[in-house]
Amino acid sequence: MSRVTARRKTIRITQTGQVRRPDTLAVEEPLELRVNGQSMTVTMRTPGNDVDLAHGFLFSENIIGYVDDVLSARYCAGTDSDGHNTYNVLDVQLRTTTPIPVRNFLTTSSCGLCGKAALEEVATRAHFPMHDCTPIVETGVLATLPGKLRAHQQVFEATGGIHAAGLFTADGTVLAVREDIGRHNAVDKVIGWALRENRIPAGDLVLVVSSRASFELVQKAVTAGIGMLAAVSAPSSLAVDLAAEHGLTLVGFLRGETMNIYTAPHRLEVTGSATAAG
Repeated sequence: MSRVTARRKTIRITQTGQVRRPDTLAVEEPLELRVNGQSMTVTMRTPGNDVDLAHGFLFSENIIGYVDDVLSARYCAGTDSDGHNTYNVLDVQLRTTTPIPVRNFLTTSSCGLCGKAALEEVATRAHFPMHDCTPIVETGVLATLPGKLRAHQQVFEATGGIHAAGLFTADGTVLAVREDIGRHNAVDKVIGWALRENRIPAGDLVLVVSSRASFELVQKAVTAGIGMLAAVSAPSSLAVDLAAEHGLTLVGFLRGETMNIYTAPHRLEVTGSATAAG
């Protein structure tokens, strides 16, 4: 499905004058997620890997716990004005017949928690203990992961306007990279991939994100039992508190060979010239 980018007219102003030319943008479209035929929520996302997104979202919301909880995931016949399938309605059939709670809100591409009525509703219910789990990662290896993530960001290369999340082994091997205009969607997509590949709990893996480390990203990592989350930008205070509470190793400002280790430093082995930034 080649709907992840779109062309729009623009006027580019430079020191030498103005140029009219098309620009390539990341696509943002709604995805209506239905569960057992019932509309559950609408999320704004970049099309692609929608089945992974659905699995990751439902897992993060504690609606499913295993890949076998899902019987099928199929696009419904949503159409545009020309009668073409929009591929923007996905129905997930679960084994359970228990009524699924309807999320009466629009999840934007910037926030995975919008519409939650109270902080108690997003309190993490960790499925897996993490305090003693691996990985043990060399800081020299960790320093290479943003570059490896960037090498797989094809849509970012074309648009400059999309987030990425990647799952790596402790030795730096790339397992899965997903892009989305919403950072929480990108994380849901890789968690959904891991769930479908029976890699959950993912205590032996490292999650790397091309954005800041917000509370909802830490929450998703904890729910999936991921041992380490590394971000190229800053974490929030609540993200650090949640990571510390559950024993997640949280690394921020991972740029080159410098990084800030905020929680659970025992999973990192300092090697080479990598140093902890102040």
